[in-house]
Amino acid sequence: MNSQIVRRNVKFLPDASRVIARFLFTSENRSINIIRNVLSMSEESVNVILGQVLRDYSRRHRSISKIFEKHFNKVTHLFSKFNIDPKLLTMSQKVLIGSYFTMEYSIESAAFFNPSIVEHPDQTEKGDKEKRVILSFRATGEGHISSIVFRSGMLDENSNLTVDPVGKMLEEAEHIRRHVYDKESFKSKLEEMQNFHTIMPPDIILGKLGDNFTYGELRACIEEVRKESDTLIADKEMLFNQMMWLASSHYEIDFSLDTALSERVIFPISRTERNGIEDARFVKFTDDNGEINYYATYTAYDGMRILPKMIKTKDFYHFKILPINGDIAQNKGMALFPRKINGKYAMLCRIDGVNNYVSFSDNINFWGKAEIIQRPLYPWEFVQIGNCGSPIETKEGWLVITHGVGAMREYVLGAALFDLDIPEKEIGRLKHPLLIPNAEEREGYVPNVVYSCGSIVHNEDLIIPYATSDYASTYATVNLEMLLKDIKNSN
Repeated sequence: MNSQIVRRNVKFLPDASRVIARFLFTSENRSINIIRNVLSMSEESVNVILGQVLRDYSRRHRSISKIFEKHFNKVTHLFSKFNIDPKLLTMSQKVLIGSYFTMEYSIESAAFFNPSIVEHPDQTEKGDKEKRVILSFRATGEGHISSIVFRSGMLDENSNLTVDPVGKMLEEAEHIRRHVYDKESFKSKLEEMQNFHTIMPPDIILGKLGDNFTYGELRACIEEVRKESDTLIADKEMLFNQMMWLASSHYEIDFSLDTALSERVIFPISRTERNGIEDARFVKFTDDNGEINYYATYTAYDGMRILPKMIKTKDFYHFKILPINGDIAQNKGMALFPRKINGKYAMLCRIDGVNNYVSFSDNINFWGKAEIIQRPLYPWEFVQIGNCGSPIETKEGWLVITHGVGAMREYVLGAALFDLDIPEKEIGRLKHPLLIPNAEEREGYVPNVVYSCGSIVHNEDLIIPYATSDYASTYATVNLEMLLKDIKNSN
């Protein structure tokens, strides 16, 4: 190969000091005892203990007293056990009780990996050959729960990345709003998930709802049907669980305007992703009318099942989250093209876990058939081949950074080129890996792995952020023209 990849001296490492304040779930009996103990304290004791807590944690969290108050509101239903109206408590009592139902969670203490990169929406106050960028990462903490976090920075004319200072006052979303569901599309997704000929028909619930319904209306309807029957059939309970699992996957979130990008954490919210949000592939998407949105496909994991989902944002403050529907939405590794092709949305996917496919759709949230476009060809990809992010449009075709898995489960990066108008047509593929784990990169949580979730072009270079052995991240660059030449000459 004539193209030489250049590893850059920027490291993104796990940082155990980056914590969020989360609600602490505990048993009802233990919760009642906590509340009883605080209520038995004198006003003076409440103020002394609360003062100590605020002194210790107010510098670690923005508006920690408001977080305590929010967590207090999550346990107010337990005050019926005391025949006390929680509204009558002093603010100090409320905040102190809330502190006992709060815990710190270190979001990236275990790993900081699988990055993607996109052009920042704000390109003001920079040089002609500079580019402001946003990087997303999969951050993993205690219990191997994954979330999405961000960094911002500037690429100079020589593709050197200067990372913006990283904020310490991390926050989850300030507001969470549930989705309004269309009955027919909701029913279609249920049918993709389960063969309803073998369990209860969904109309025993959906038949009681209107053409559009909310999460709360669905939950209330399920509880009503539960009460109508003295004995609960196992198939019926399975249906109820599937409905609530699916319904919880739609939501919208907003972050406070006074948070830095590096302080915003998309932490698992819905039941479908309670064990992690994995491998977000962000892409800047330009619609036919010139409107720009940023999309990310990712994998939601609840401990047993995965669900491909999509994030949509314009400004990285407001995010809309939806599941991806359709027959091909059953596996990891979906990556959206940055524009429509021949009037249709296009998506890379790997529906069988081994080969690369492409799919087209009139609806960005519904994907049906897919066509195979790549099979493992070279020894370093005999186990599987997949994409490492959204295709990049170049004058020679769609450039796709791939990952290949070979002997000893070694993950390497490759590159391939596809026709701009017929992306099913492969123009060429590198015969040799573009990037192989070196001696330092091969040691980590999962050895012998380099992996990326999205690259961009800057000036004459391709910028490839990548993870090293599922532990840390860095980036590399390669001359785009030389890479394209090597791919075309690989046939």
